[in-house]
Amino acid sequence: MNTSGVPVSSVSDEAIDMSQPLRVYWAPGCTACLRMKEFLVGHGVAFESIDAARDARGRDELATFGLRRVPVAARGVHWADGQVLGDVARLAGIRHADAPRLPPAELHRRGLRVLDAALALVARIPEDRLDVALPGRQRTYRQLACHVVQIVEVFCDLVERGRRVEMADYLQPAPAHVDSVRALLDYARAVRDRFAAWGPRVAHTDFAAPADVYYGEQSLHEFLERTVWHAAQHTRQVEAIVRSLGGATEGALTPADLAGLPVPENVYDDAIAIA
Repeated sequence: MNTSGVPVSSVSDEAIDMSQPLRVYWAPGCTACLRMKEFLVGHGVAFESIDAARDARGRDELATFGLRRVPVAARGVHWADGQVLGDVARLAGIRHADAPRLPPAELHRRGLRVLDAALALVARIPEDRLDVALPGRQRTYRQLACHVVQIVEVFCDLVERGRRVEMADYLQPAPAHVDSVRALLDYARAVRDRFAAWGPRVAHTDFAAPADVYYGEQSLHEFLERTVWHAAQHTRQVEAIVRSLGGATEGALTPADLAGLPVPENVYDDAIAIA
């Protein structure tokens, strides 16, 4: 494989050829992809939009960088993981500073609230609808609900066991035993209890320490924030599913629950609706 791409994090701003078009690789339903696109649109930056789930040429272009994942922004030979908006901003020529993050204790509280909302909503998905596929993706409602839980489980594995976070961790299928709504709820409650039990350690944790994640340099504080907003965004999608099926959405996340979290404006995609 020709791995000719150069991560923008490894070069100076002067090395980036700003005369080259900015290309953005994404996939439907990908929360970080949506966040990256909204970031660029919000700053008035023009870019070539490439749906790598459908565009074989786009996937081939990613392969020349040695990448098989999205979101990615690229200009010439330089690329940035779309989850690191500071690097995306450099490629886009945007002066950018991260917004202040919520304190770790508050992020932990919000994470518990997200799981509570997910539990309330998943309980309202009819059993015979669990294997309906989301638009533009092969992921089903069952897999989406499990994904919310797995996001938090991955965080727990990192902070409790020192397990490096890999892209594959976010692409896991639903566990084999999660074959019903009841089993899904039991799984979610078990992970919620695990995350809650970690709570007393927040006050004694160094959140400036690096988090061992596949997509670049991140502090543990940044990764906790990402865990919470990532799970929250997918919980918003579960709410949209329940609403589309005519179910009640009491217990869903409120604007107050989301305040201070860098969630995208759109729930699923800027071009594709869940229903």
